[in-house]
Amino acid sequence: MDPELKRSIDEIHALVKDNHQMLRSIRRHQWWSFMTTFIFWLVVLVAPFYLYQQYVQPLVARFAAPGTTTSGFNLPTSADVQKLINSFKTGQ
Repeated sequence: MDPELKRSIDEIHALVKDNHQMLRSIRRHQWWSFMTTFIFWLVVLVAPFYLYQQYVQPLVARFAAPGTTTSGFNLPTSADVQKLINSFKTGQ
């Protein structure tokens, strides 16, 4: 085989291997980018529901407890609010 032709083939082979490695790296980066973006948006969309269930819903349940009186627009009275504040301060 002609030495110049062999050198050209070896150079092309090296370029093809380098190109293959770069393409695999790009695909791997795209995959991880997609997964991190998906996880980020999953957290952003699910976190409010979780936080509501853990922290806000128990407070709302205290306002909606049976036997509480409400004002004209179905809002808690100032006595109910004061009772809630006192119970929150004592940690009950």
